Order: sequence, then C-alpha cells, then structure tokens
Amino acid sequence: MEGQEEMGFFGDQFEANNILGKEKEDSGSENNDSVSVEDVPENAAQTNNKGRRRKRYNRHTPQQIQELENFFKNCAHPDEKQRLEIGRRLSLESRQVKFWFQNRRTQMKTQMERHENVVLKQEYDKLRVENIAIKDAMRNPMCQNCGGAAMLGEVSMDQHHLRLENARLKDELTRVCAVAERFLGKPITDLVGPLSVPVSNSNLELSMGRGGGLSGIMSSPAPLPMGLNLENGVSSTSTMTTSVNGSVTSEYEKTMFMQAAMAAMDELLAMAQTDTPLWYKSLDDGKEMLNHDEYVKKFSGFIGTRPCGFITDASRETGSVFINSSELVESMMFPSRWKEMFPCMISKGATVEVLFNGASGTRDGELQLMNAEFVFPSPFVPFRQEKILRFCKQHSEGMWAVVDVSVDMIREPSFSGSPIKWRRLPSGCIVQDVANGYSLVTWIEHVEYDENCIHQLYRPLVRSGLAFGAQRWLATLQRERDCTAVFMSARIIPDDSTVGVVTQDGRRSILKLMRRISNNFCSGLCASSACRWEKLQVGGLAPDVCVMSRVTVDEPGEPSGVVLSASTSVWIPVPRQHLFDFLRDEKLRGKWDILANGGPMEVIARLSKSHDGINCVSLLCPPAAPTRESNMLILQESWTDRAGSFIVYAPVDSTSMESVLRGGDSDYLALLPSGFAIADTPMHPNAHALVTDNSSGGASALTLGFQILVNSLPTAKLTVESINTVNDLMSCTIQKIRDSLGVN
Repeated sequence: MEGQEEMGFFGDQFEANNILGKEKEDSGSENNDSVSVEDVPENAAQTNNKGRRRKRYNRHTPQQIQELENFFKNCAHPDEKQRLEIGRRLSLESRQVKFWFQNRRTQMKTQMERHENVVLKQEYDKLRVENIAIKDAMRNPMCQNCGGAAMLGEVSMDQHHLRLENARLKDELTRVCAVAERFLGKPITDLVGPLSVPVSNSNLELSMGRGGGLSGIMSSPAPLPMGLNLENGVSSTSTMTTSVNGSVTSEYEKTMFMQAAMAAMDELLAMAQTDTPLWYKSLDDGKEMLNHDEYVKKFSGFIGTRPCGFITDASRETGSVFINSSELVESMMFPSRWKEMFPCMISKGATVEVLFNGASGTRDGELQLMNAEFVFPSPFVPFRQEKILRFCKQHSEGMWAVVDVSVDMIREPSFSGSPIKWRRLPSGCIVQDVANGYSLVTWIEHVEYDENCIHQLYRPLVRSGLAFGAQRWLATLQRERDCTAVFMSARIIPDDSTVGVVTQDGRRSILKLMRRISNNFCSGLCASSACRWEKLQVGGLAPDVCVMSRVTVDEPGEPSGVVLSASTSVWIPVPRQHLFDFLRDEKLRGKWDILANGGPMEVIARLSKSHDGINCVSLLCPPAAPTRESNMLILQESWTDRAGSFIVYAPVDSTSMESVLRGGDSDYLALLPSGFAIADTPMHPNAHALVTDNSSGGASALTLGFQILVNSLPTAKLTVESINTVNDLMSCTIQKIRDSLGVN
C-alpha cells in the first residue's frame, strides 16, 4: 500500500526493514487488524465481573489478512453485501469483516496524521531559519535613496537579500585581507588605499579557492613570493569570522549553517531509507557498499564535488543497543560524554559554540559547532582533526537523528588544491526506542579522503569501514553499553573472581581508570594532539618505528618527568582471534613479557565486562615474589569486538590499587600504559595481493606501543640511549611473539 510504504520510516515500530525503506509483510495489520473481539458470549460482562473467564479473541490467519488488505486497497468502505461476500470467501462473519475495516481505516488515518505532523514540523524548521534571516536584515534597515536609517515598512524583501549578500561579500573581503596581510608582512590598508576602489570578481574567487592574485584591490600590483598558495592558507586557517576563538558572530553564517545542517539531515534520512540502487551488497563479504554514481544523481552535493584523487569510505550498519534514544542523543551532544561512549575513537571533542538551541529546552533542533579528533590505534594511520556541525532532530516519539558535516567544506565548496586530507560528508545515527531499554540504531558514515597518507598495511582496513566506518562506531557503542551493564550489575559472572570483594564504588573507579588508560594508550600510538606529543627523528631506527616524547608536570593521573612513547605496526600471518587469545593468556605471558620473568603470572582479581568473560579487567602479579610480598602488580584490560582487539596494561603498586578497589579516586593514580592493538588484514604490506597460502587461514596487523618514564625531572634531556633501549625492547617483544607463534 502506497501510503503505508511512504510512512514505513515514521511508523509506530522502527525496525531494520522500516529504516531501509522496506514494507512489512503484514502491512501493519498484525496489531489491531489481526484480532477481532467477536464470538463474545452474551454473559461476557457478567463473567468478567466475576473474574473467572476472559474474552475470547479470534486471530486472523495470514491468508485472511492478505485477502482483506487486497480488498482494502480497492475499497475501504465495503457495503453489507460486499462484507457478506468477503466473509463467505474467508470463513468470517460479516461483523468480523466490519470491525476489521473499521480498525484498518482508523490505523490509516493515524498514520496519515503522523506523516502530516512530520511534514509540518519540517516546514516549521525551514520557516524558522528564514525568519531569523529576515530579522537580521530588518535590524538596521537603510534607505535606498539617502543611505540613512529607514522605517521598517520602507525596506523591501529584495533589499533584505542584498544586505545579506553584502554582509557575505564583506566577510570574504576581510578574510582575503587577513591572508594578504599574513603573507605580505604589512597591513593590507597600507597597500590598497581607500576601500572605495572597485573589487574585481577574481578577488572573490580567491577567497573561495579560485583566485590567482590581489591586483583587483591593490593600487599597484605587488608580486607574490614564488610558491605562495593563497588558497591553501584560506582553507587551512580560515575561521567563520576573524575572531581568534573561532566563535560565530555573523548571523548570515549562522543561517547558512542551519540550512546546510537541515539539508544534511534530509540526506542522512534518505540514505538510511534507500536500498538499491544507492546501496548494493559486496560480493566478497556481503557488506553494503555505496553506489557513488547513484549518490551524485540523488543528492545535490551542497558541499561540492569529490576532490581529484580522493576515494570514498561510505558504510551503513544497523543493530540493537542497550540504551534509550534520549540518553544516546544527550551523550552525542555533550562532548565529554561522547568521548567516554566511544573510547579509542575520539581523542578530542569540544563545543566551540551552540549556534541554535533546541526547542522548549530539549535537544530537538539544536545546532552546535564542534572540534573533534578521530583516531585509529596505529602510527600508520594519521588522526583526523575536523571542525564539524552537529545537528540533532526529533522526528517522532522515541525517534531521534544526529548528523555531522564538515564546516570547511560548506564554506569552501571548491576544495581545489586544499591541503586537507579528508572531509566528512553527512554522517551520523538514527535511533529508535524499541523495548526493554534497547534501541535500534542505524549508523551511516560517509567520508572522502586521500589514501596516500595511509600505510599500505591499513588501506584495506580503512576501505572496509572497520577503521573509521559505521561498523566500528556501532561495534564500539554496543561493546561499551554491554560492558557498563555487566560491569556495574550485581549479576554473578562465572569468570568474575571478585564478586563480593570489590564494591560498586570500586567498580566505578576501575571502569573510569581503564577508560583513561585506553585513551592514553591510543594517543601514544597515533600522535594525538590531545597529549601534546612531539615526534622525534632519530638515526638508526627503522622507518616504521614512531618515537615521540612529552614533558608532564603535576598533571593528575600522569607521572611528572620526560615520557617516551615508541610504537610500530607489523603484519603477522595469524588470525586475529588466535593472536588475541595468545597475548591475553596469563599462563603464556612469560613468552613475550619481560615483566613476567619467563613464567606465568598469577591472577589476583578478574572483573568481567561481557557475559562470556572474554572482555575483562585483570589484576596480575608477576612470579618474582608471592602476592603478599610483591608491591608491583599489573593492571590489564582486554577486549575484542568485530572491529578489533585490545590488550592494554600498566604497572601499578599494590597499595594504590587496593584503594581503588575500595572505591577510592583513581584520577590521581599515575600510570603509563603499554599494550597491543590487533586488526584484521588480508594483505601483506610488501605485496599487493591477498594472502591465500598461509595455513592459519588469516592474518593480522599487530600494533605494539610502549610508554616509559625515562626521567622524573621535567628539565632532563632525552638521550639516544633511552630511545635505543625502548626500541630494542619493542623489537625483542615482537620477535618473541613471532617465535612463540611459529611464524616468520
């Protein structure tokens, strides 16, 4: 049925088939339509009053429902004769047929009213944006004849649009002058003279990345230095205004961003609802792939065409998550909670400015300008630092959508010759409450990037969506929500050896501590700017080894002094699960960890973070001394999901750890993490072909990272001996792992 198919996305139940634009088989008739209150005895009321018997219901068969639906499409109001004929053919009474058609008409009316409400709400949002633009144009109206202040009624709509266009051109001119001043070394006013000099079109093109000089605004042309690329400077340094903090002060830009955000929201919903030909199944692994040609036809592309040489990473994933829609939306719109919900994916997140507040004190219609930094745990994959617009919208009861889009791409649509290596097209999530605290979440990620900045080892992984795509976002969200539910519940897990020993406050402290350790570990792998790492160039090291350092002074949770980080990624012809099981096994720890002194480690405590006990937090004791005599323990977290596997650990003294287990504050516990990150990869970094001849049936990309305090004095110099020591430790560990697994 056409009306119902159109309303499948905004219907009463939000399912995976609905969001992909598929019609349910029963066409909504499995609720009211499949049950009729007939064959009720005359003494039913008396029987109900006594509470002895219940009413009898007659549930229609699927064949009966299908026949009724087919007749309903042609005639929604059958007369008595038609009802008798239908009842005779379907073995139903006329009364049953009458009730079914009444219920079906009521359901259709409800769906149409809901659809009209959604359309009216969208129209209201568009009118709200237009109203803001009109109010801005009417604040200081100017008379066209005399140039003075004009009465409100004397300003036409055309003049309002001209004033908005004038404000935009002035803003572009200001940015061009700022760039010229930066590169010419003197204020632009010293060169251009009065601003009444005509401005040529080429100067406006310059600010949009198309210009070639400043001759239009200079009284005498001045040569530019050789190799100067003004459009690079504009793209990389331009902000929405000339303010230093990057806040928005132009009402015109606010309006422009709101219009772009609403267009991005429409695109997100359309990509969620549409299947073929926009999405198609990959023949290799069955994953959904985006048809780029169809995407270009379907959407206007308000952020410009794809840059030359860039490739598209577009993915879509739907799954059930133990979280309600309002909680997920609130976390997405609050940067600190957003980071906690997606550990090892977001190293930095901050709200620059709230451009528009939500309606009636809610998040509905809220638009934020945010700074974000997305990371992948490997030095071979650079982090992605972006300025994004985040727009939140409620589409029906219990259904929300949050969409992101890059700001720079809206302001600089040409993007020609830009040094930016990626750009974020409309991406985000749609969440619908279902039952028992769960929500159905559909995640869409759409990014265009330059693959040349990524190591050969990880290019297939990034293309698959397991690095920055929807699969990793949804897998991380599911794992973290399940972890929180299991870790903080009183339910006994078989592998949990601390039930009744660690308090609920202690569990909260450990969970908070492990999130901090995991994020610090990832920042040391990918040189995140969140921890102010400084890359070092040291002769004699392998080109694939990344060495960095930073100085910490009185920072909570970190030891003071000079900290050294060394990391690398290697290809190992062993399946990811096999490698993960080997590295997390305490009995085999002595085969690769020098802290184990060649023997197995004793498990003092284990706190499960999943129902199967595979994801857990462990407290280990090296075999050097009995537990009661040892003062040094190993705190380790291990987890795995379909996107990757992690094993992160850090030495800790037993006294401090005992305080945390009792619920003490873990923020001031100084730890430096080390560990492993494992990802699936079928390709050898030195061979452009799939690996098909290894007997193990798979291959992995293993990333190893160490963080070590080389000197407790912040003013100390970092020596080459310290770097070589860490490098030797890393090389030795990798070789021991290879030898233990029997691979070259």
